Amino acid sequence: MNQPKVGLLPLYLELYDNAMPQVRPRIDAFGQQVMSALRARKVDVLATPARRLREEFEGAVRLFEDANVDAIVTLHLAYSPSLESVDALASTSLPIIVLDTTPSFSYGPSTDPDEVMHNHGIHGVQDLCNMLIRRGKPFAIEAGHWEKSDVIDRVASWARAARAAKAMRAARVGRIGQPFAGMGDFAVPPGDLHSAIGIETIACDPSDLVGLLPAEGSDEVRAEMASDLESFSAEGLDEKAHALSVRAGLAVRRWIENEKLTAVTMNFLAFTQESGFPVVPFLEASKGMARRIGYAGEGDVLTAGLVGALASVYPDTTFTEMFCPDWEGNQIYLSHMGEMNLRLADSRPVLKVMPFPWSNAQDPVFALGRFRGGKAVFVNIAPGPENTYSLIVAPVEMQEVGGEDRMSGSIHGWFRPAMPISDFLAAYSRAGGTHHAALVYGEVETEIAHFGELMGWKVVLLS
Repeated sequence: MNQPKVGLLPLYLELYDNAMPQVRPRIDAFGQQVMSALRARKVDVLATPARRLREEFEGAVRLFEDANVDAIVTLHLAYSPSLESVDALASTSLPIIVLDTTPSFSYGPSTDPDEVMHNHGIHGVQDLCNMLIRRGKPFAIEAGHWEKSDVIDRVASWARAARAAKAMRAARVGRIGQPFAGMGDFAVPPGDLHSAIGIETIACDPSDLVGLLPAEGSDEVRAEMASDLESFSAEGLDEKAHALSVRAGLAVRRWIENEKLTAVTMNFLAFTQESGFPVVPFLEASKGMARRIGYAGEGDVLTAGLVGALASVYPDTTFTEMFCPDWEGNQIYLSHMGEMNLRLADSRPVLKVMPFPWSNAQDPVFALGRFRGGKAVFVNIAPGPENTYSLIVAPVEMQEVGGEDRMSGSIHGWFRPAMPISDFLAAYSRAGGTHHAALVYGEVETEIAHFGELMGWKVVLLS
């Protein structure tokens, strides 16, 4: 369901069909091999027969656009003159991934000369790439033998990056309340977010959600509470507080579904007794991230959109913040008030009532846990001058914790970057990194960097 989808575009030359039609079956068979190799990497492939002429390429691109693929992968089965295809490829908004490969692994002095018909596509690649550059159409290119190298893996990586980029451009972010007053680093006007990236901001006040609250004691509420008690540790949990947070969470969930939101952000100070929605839905924010709904705190639409876009490809993605440096241990403490992707806890999360002195809202129930150890990527989107953006990508190691952990009453964890934390923190701020970020588990820093490139952002790799 969340696999990237590409249109595989085989390129060929009509002259060869007219002069040597007998070679075409083997030519087509190679295209099928590449298609199968991509599908084996969990890429959904929409294939088309080999295209040769301008109108054929135009039809193929329309097919791919109508099918809403994430990217087009080109495959030169032989030489194909670029002026037949470049207009269609340069005019589409779909990303182009050029796969530069041939059927044969070896082409040395002992090779049968007839093999040239099956292995000369590279100069078609060169013809097309030159013309794409001259037309101002960006493209990605990966070269290597389709079977004896990792080139298909690299193309699949670009396909996943393209899927995340499409999700980012189509983000619909719900914002509850106004952004936290005075926080400047993530503050970008909704109009600028839409014009530069495509993010739609759907704003509401907590009072607007009151009509979505399920009735107290309803079957829906009881079922959700029962599910929580199965999923979390909840010893001694106050039942009334739990019910109130569940009702609030279900109202937010209805809003997400009604508005077809991909992400949510909220200002916890907007929730008050006077609003009629008197509890902050921290628990639902955590549950939502586990369902691939993006999230960020304090009304940060930009980072919420980023978390949602990354989660559309990488389910083990969460919102987080760097809180405290451990200079001695060369690690950095991560935390936030009451939200984490519950998939990432190193043990069964605990439901707990949170004392809430920040407004007259009632004390919420939240799920707390410690981030599990493992390879991960710390990702930040940093606004720059004139509505430009940088994507900061940092491979990190989330730390296992043994022995005493006095932070166990909170959402927390520690990571170690690929450089001393003094160098890391300085480099992060030199790049303009904000205090809100995404954490993505896995060794996927290259793919996430590709995502930034496809978005047209400056990519800063801290490794």
